[in-house]
Amino acid sequence: MVGGRLWSAVQSGELLHHLGITLRRVLVSFALAMALGTLLGVWMGRSRLVNAVLDPLLVLFLNLPALVTIILLYVWFGLIEAAAVMAVVINKVPSVAVTLREGARSLDPKLEQMARVYRFDRRQWLLDLWLPQLFPYLMAATRGGLSLIWKIVLVVELLGRSDGIGFQLHLAFQVFDVAGILAYSLAFIAVVQLIELAILQPLERRAGAWRTAGVAHA
Repeated sequence: MVGGRLWSAVQSGELLHHLGITLRRVLVSFALAMALGTLLGVWMGRSRLVNAVLDPLLVLFLNLPALVTIILLYVWFGLIEAAAVMAVVINKVPSVAVTLREGARSLDPKLEQMARVYRFDRRQWLLDLWLPQLFPYLMAATRGGLSLIWKIVLVVELLGRSDGIGFQLHLAFQVFDVAGILAYSLAFIAVVQLIELAILQPLERRAGAWRTAGVAHA
């Protein structure tokens, strides 16, 4: 029954249409949240003054329920796409910032002294010095970020959008269409797992290959 419902949605193009819309929202929200959270986290990790000023706000937003943020933005700005994306970004930026703040605090000062001696330019500081050290923290924020953003996007769509997987789940719930709920949920879960297995895990293994090589030569 669920398989038949899933196949029917695929044949009609309905599933791919709504799945594509949800994925677009996830990607846009994820890119914005990672960019803003990384900049904020590194800034806070490198400056005690900035950290002292912004840490209370960070704690506030970390403890603010996602549902409250979504409802407030819809009330203030209306049921528009920008409000939907903004709600997801606001809910994710604090956790990214916290993770990257710890990464910025762990940067090796001896390597920075070496970079000054060899007069690294900005590109070398970023790509050759900071990025390799921050990469584990970026990966942690990425994996945690995606797992959270998937869920928030579905809630955003359920509450205030007229398309996407969350909206379809809302329609199925209204008529108690269990097969429809399971069909769309399984399709969504399959895409999430595909991204995890095909992109995130290989990227993480490749980034950590130097650790394995170092142990092998020890």
